[in-house]
Amino acid sequence: MAEQQSMVAEPEVEISRRQQRDEKRKPKKQPRYNVVLWDDPDHSYDYVVLMMKRLFHHPIEAGFQIAKQVDLGGKAICLTTTLEHAELKRDQIKAFGKDEMIARCKGSMSATIEPVTE
Repeated sequence: MAEQQSMVAEPEVEISRRQQRDEKRKPKKQPRYNVVLWDDPDHSYDYVVLMMKRLFHHPIEAGFQIAKQVDLGGKAICLTTTLEHAELKRDQIKAFGKDEMIARCKGSMSATIEPVTE
């Protein structure tokens, strides 16, 4: 009877070791972050659409939807990505420059990054 128990225990231990090795080999997923664009009265829809097209390669329709969302809701998520990429895109938004179509505009729009909460 003791022999049968050890025979049964060995495969379970082997499977467990295999699973542990496989789990160690799997790459861990990086946490995700949202690039958030904040509304202000000194930028036009055209400016947002152009910025979304140039920086994020969003089609005009998607850029318009983001402009509309930021206007109506106060903020909009432009992209969800890794921390490093999100930081780059946030910095690109901040460096995009002023809206030439609005005389009172003094600079770029505001953007932040936020961790994705699931």
